[in-house]
Amino acid sequence: MKRLLYEPGGRIEAIYFPVNSVASILTTLSGGAGVEIATVGNEGMLGSPVVLGSDAMPAREFCQIQVPGAILRMDKQAFAEVLSQNDTFRGVIQLYVQALFTQIAQQVACNALHSVEERCSRWLLLTHDRVHSDSFPLTQEFLAQMLGVRRASVTLAAGALQSAGLIRYRRGQMEIVDRQGLENVSCECYRVLRDEFDRLLGHSPRRVQASKKSAPSTSSRPLKKQSRSRRSAR
Repeated sequence: MKRLLYEPGGRIEAIYFPVNSVASILTTLSGGAGVEIATVGNEGMLGSPVVLGSDAMPAREFCQIQVPGAILRMDKQAFAEVLSQNDTFRGVIQLYVQALFTQIAQQVACNALHSVEERCSRWLLLTHDRVHSDSFPLTQEFLAQMLGVRRASVTLAAGALQSAGLIRYRRGQMEIVDRQGLENVSCECYRVLRDEFDRLLGHSPRRVQASKKSAPSTSSRPLKKQSRSRRSAR
């Protein structure tokens, strides 16, 4: 069960700062389905409408934890007071909100133009950057919701990544085996977002040291690019 932090249109009573957890900001459609528009980890905060002067979530947006872990909570009023009194803190938060807008815009382009395998790789890399482990809980059903595609499309994409020796997936647990290989397969959107966080905040959420399992495997088979017809799978 994913922990819900903010409901659609709900009042924001607290600001959250993930430590090694990862949260998704999603928007709902008329049929009730939720599609991810951004992820937030240890590089940022949840509750950005407060920074812009609102006290509630947009009518169709909600936020939930996607990968469990530690998260810090700050009362909205205390956050607003520090924001108004501390110029340095306010400046960093404003730059983060700009980076968040960039992530949302880049994700729109990514979902429209890149294959499911590329998008899946980008999503896994961003999540791997924010947790303190090569392994984290993840179901294919949830990943399909995050990417806005059918579960069957995620099954094919994850299967291709696993066959190439880049990931290992079993029983709802995802493990990153070949970090560099996954970066090679991902679309340019991962690097665009990483570089933008570097530019605005002086750092990105990526790991300082490579994982022990990040070295390319000599037994890994190259991953074939999807055809255009498969890229449009939903």
